[in-house]
Amino acid sequence: MKKPRSELKSTGYEIFIGILSILSILNLVLLLFVHQKSLDTVLDVMNGLFSLIFLCDFSYRISTAPSASAYFFRHFGWADLLASLPFPQLKILRIFRLIRVYRLLRKVGIRTIGRTLVRDRAGSALYVLLLMGILVLQFGSLTMLAIEQHAAGANITSASDALWYTIVTISTVGYGDQYPVTDLGRLCGVVIIVVGVGIFGTFTGYLATVFLSPKDADAEAAPAPDSEQPANELPPVEALRKRLDDSEKKLAEIRRLLV
Repeated sequence: MKKPRSELKSTGYEIFIGILSILSILNLVLLLFVHQKSLDTVLDVMNGLFSLIFLCDFSYRISTAPSASAYFFRHFGWADLLASLPFPQLKILRIFRLIRVYRLLRKVGIRTIGRTLVRDRAGSALYVLLLMGILVLQFGSLTMLAIEQHAAGANITSASDALWYTIVTISTVGYGDQYPVTDLGRLCGVVIIVVGVGIFGTFTGYLATVFLSPKDADAEAAPAPDSEQPANELPPVEALRKRLDDSEKKLAEIRRLLV
């Protein structure tokens, strides 16, 4: 039976989108009040990433909504679409996304949210690590740039250098063209490496769970082991044991007659 469509998606997904909405609004505030070239470059890249994620979220919601028109006009779908566009003036509309996520999760309740996250441990861990990856990409790049930019012999001296180093380190590629030279920068690099390994390890395990676990529909459609077996017919192992018992009885009878 097909699952009915709902405005509320999975709990982990809603929390993930809500936290990204908060982070994107904070980035917008930083862009407005802190004017620094390196900071602006990193935040512009992150806001471009957020715009892509939110555009995918809008497409997902409108395609799975119980009513596409109701979602677009009555549930702030138009705000989701406008806030996903790469225009700084429209990014403040992401607050509507945050309000909707809060309203939907409040209906579910804290206890239900906790039980759902525990039950779906694989999906919850995936969202947590994806969120950690985004946080490390932004704050790791800013931290690495602040530490290494003015160090003697440093080769991470610009925002693009810091972003490139963080991306290749998270992805566990590690070309080695950009590297920290200070002890504090190397410690920050270790954290980035650990997060990257965790993300890809968890993502691999999640894909294995998705593709190898039996589907609910298949499990329901599959007949029970004895469902097609006649009531008067024994299972194969029991039938074999019965034949062995009959054979032993016949052999014992033959020995008795011969004696």
